[in-house]
Amino acid sequence: MSQQFESLGPRVRPPLGRWIPLSIQHVFAMFGATILVPILTGLDPAAALFTAGTGTLIYILLTGAKVPAFLGSSFAFIPPIIAIAGGPGGPNMSYALGGAVAAGIFYCLVGAVIRIAGTGWLDRALPPVVIGSVIVVIGLNLAPTAMAMAMNEGGGAGGSYSLVLFSIAAFTLAVTVGANVFLKGFFSVIPILIGLAAGYLFTLIMGLFFPAYHIINFQVVRDAPWFGLPSFRVPRFSPVAILTFVVVSLATICEHLGDTLVTSKVVGQDFYKNPGLHRTLTGDGIATAWAAFWGGPPNTTYGENIGVMAITRVYSVWVIGGAAIFAVILSFLRKFGALIQTIPTPVLGGISMLLFGIIASSGLRTIVESGVDYKDKRNLTISSVIFVIGIGGGKLAFAITKDLQFELAGVALATVVGIILNLVFPTKAGVSAKK
Repeated sequence: MSQQFESLGPRVRPPLGRWIPLSIQHVFAMFGATILVPILTGLDPAAALFTAGTGTLIYILLTGAKVPAFLGSSFAFIPPIIAIAGGPGGPNMSYALGGAVAAGIFYCLVGAVIRIAGTGWLDRALPPVVIGSVIVVIGLNLAPTAMAMAMNEGGGAGGSYSLVLFSIAAFTLAVTVGANVFLKGFFSVIPILIGLAAGYLFTLIMGLFFPAYHIINFQVVRDAPWFGLPSFRVPRFSPVAILTFVVVSLATICEHLGDTLVTSKVVGQDFYKNPGLHRTLTGDGIATAWAAFWGGPPNTTYGENIGVMAITRVYSVWVIGGAAIFAVILSFLRKFGALIQTIPTPVLGGISMLLFGIIASSGLRTIVESGVDYKDKRNLTISSVIFVIGIGGGKLAFAITKDLQFELAGVALATVVGIILNLVFPTKAGVSAKK
């Protein structure tokens, strides 16, 4: 889209002729990441589109239609979803969804505390040295998943190596990286979508000439009806899942703070004050609980759509709401959902190699931009312990009763340990963990 559009504020409704294409533009920006999370975790992409769209509308309502933010699937919750479910699409997925519902409720509780006490306590419990290190762990925890999808038959770690699959993943990665680095304007914020399309097309073309590349089966598309409901799931609750998701949500709450601050800077309005951080966080939390209740992955505010707003200078909540409605409509097109299911696993693996690395790198960016001083042994120790526990697969487990076992592992355990170390270790006089 042209960058010459006049700036439109959050409350301005554009003419219909501009409203529709501007909303569709936001759909393109969020689409790749929103469907990738359910594909990786074994949830229904159509349910993710439905809950992203309806969750965004809920967020707009709860923030008084003052904050232009699109909410899509959160990558930070991929590790706990897979761990609790027992693998992608595992038998305990309902408990993972229950944990996500609890995380959304926890957002609301934190929002209530922020309204009463402000954000000082949150800054003390989760300084950049802790939250940045945890984000690094989230990204690197997913690295084996990306490589398994890129190289192995069946997309699992136990599958046999395939040069054919790796070549598809490598091509997809190359296109995605190229789009991310070299493209300008609107195309610079949809590298995932471009990589998906290029990898899919590459697999189709190569399948025409080499039988080994013929891995896309359109039978599922032919068999699917044109219209239908997404595959909704009913959440179930367990203490372990609830605790795991609540702990991981500490990292995503900080992600929300950062996204809201960036949105404020892009739009030129202080959303921390109006409508208030407590309302934006509550809106995010209710949207997350709503998504999990219907079988979708937890939601989060999307940087991709913030990028679109920065490029177009169109900050209209009406445009974001239009994109949400389009997402809901797409969720009921069952042939479209079936087509998504035909995306080859190595294509997803190629994209994930970049995407999961970007998650880890964003943690490093948080640390660097916050001025964390690693000459201070306190900061060095906190990060070191978080990295080893989180990436090394640390686990704390014991039996509460004969049939109930408590377990805290991976990202969740690393987060808890990091918070404890930060609160226990004294800071030097005049020196803080954040310069």
